[in-house]
Amino acid sequence: MLVSVLSTAFWGILLLSCLVFLHEGGHFLAARACGVRVTEYFLGLPCRWRLAYTSKRNGTTFGITPLLLGGYAMICGMDPGESPHAARVLGFVHRRGTASVEDICSELALAEDEAYEACAQLMGWGSLEPVYDPERGEIPGGSTYPSTYAAPARDKDGNTLLDGRGFDRAQASVTGAPWVPPMDDAAFLEQERKHTYLGIGFFARAFMLVAGILVNLVSGLLLLMSIYSIVGIEVSLDVNSIGAVEAGSQADEIGLKAGDTIVSVDGVATESWMDVVNALDTASDGEPFDIVVERDGVETSVTAALDPDGFLGISIPTQVVRLGPIESAQVSFDYIAQTAASILQLFNPAQTMEMLDSSTSIVGISVMSAQAAAAGPTTFLTLAALISFSLGLMNLLPIPPLDGGKLLIEIFQAVIGRELPLKVQTALSYVGVALFLMLFVYVLRNDVIRFIL
Repeated sequence: MLVSVLSTAFWGILLLSCLVFLHEGGHFLAARACGVRVTEYFLGLPCRWRLAYTSKRNGTTFGITPLLLGGYAMICGMDPGESPHAARVLGFVHRRGTASVEDICSELALAEDEAYEACAQLMGWGSLEPVYDPERGEIPGGSTYPSTYAAPARDKDGNTLLDGRGFDRAQASVTGAPWVPPMDDAAFLEQERKHTYLGIGFFARAFMLVAGILVNLVSGLLLLMSIYSIVGIEVSLDVNSIGAVEAGSQADEIGLKAGDTIVSVDGVATESWMDVVNALDTASDGEPFDIVVERDGVETSVTAALDPDGFLGISIPTQVVRLGPIESAQVSFDYIAQTAASILQLFNPAQTMEMLDSSTSIVGISVMSAQAAAAGPTTFLTLAALISFSLGLMNLLPIPPLDGGKLLIEIFQAVIGRELPLKVQTALSYVGVALFLMLFVYVLRNDVIRFIL
């Protein structure tokens, strides 16, 4: 029992984590393309225990955490909050090279919480680097902010390693060394802001938000097209031949075999599988009847009597068909359209509850993933593609903190020509999270009843 539960959970977590990791990869690539810094890109949720590697090419830390329930990309400036003291702290730390929060408070006459707020913002922007003191219990991913911060390595133009190709290594300082900004603190902060999500224009922000969705859709599309074109799909053949005989069934007991051609059922001629089904439905009254089959050119008559469920034990013949690129693309786009249509039903009051009742949570996805994995890699990858479509399109829902909700806020801000107050954005996020949690709990409850109880 325990092994079965763990196996089911494993396949569900594996599938969802990979798809969320791909989704976050879209955000990561879009951010890099827009010149926005990304400090971390991980498989798994944030955790103090992790395996990590910091790229020497772009400064981003890549890795994996034990909380394999998704993934994340830390894009600089996604938090709309800004400290009024950030410019002064930024300039002070760079002129010093390395400074403790105590030094910042003393030199700039700031309260400790004001200094930490500014340092947290600048660390999130990639503008300062944390200096962890293990003796104080400070570790990456810990529950508290470090007490000391350092100026990152910068070239003469102020670019850091997180700025990728814009960073001139030959003329760069070293981490923790003083670097005197060739401008005042306000201008220095504004320059740093341009390397964050907050400092780019509406279209770049919108592109970053939808990039994860696009990656999910494209990944699912490519998976399905590959399956349909390379592996092929199994299609049913409407012919009067037996595809398979279930072991131990009545069909097996009376000697029917796969490949037999069913000539007639209870005296009714059958030329297609639908003819066979219709004839069996007519004969399913519990009385014995004759089935004439042809095998190797010889016709043989056998007597059968269906059980109360009308079960005989034969199945329709199938054939593997490989589609061309255009056909496979059309079928795949049809799946995307069907998924989108299903999600849109959430906004139809008459169908909202029906849609929620047919939806599934991590529990249902785990069960389906385990069943698909047992059926073979083709079935598992097909399920992965369909869930990738759902994950991508669900993120388009206009509910913060989903990408669609963030995009709606960006559109509203572009229309009114100014940013929404932080309190308003925070309130919208809380409402969105509460709604999302209610939906999650409702769907989870249905899955528990459906698959466990």
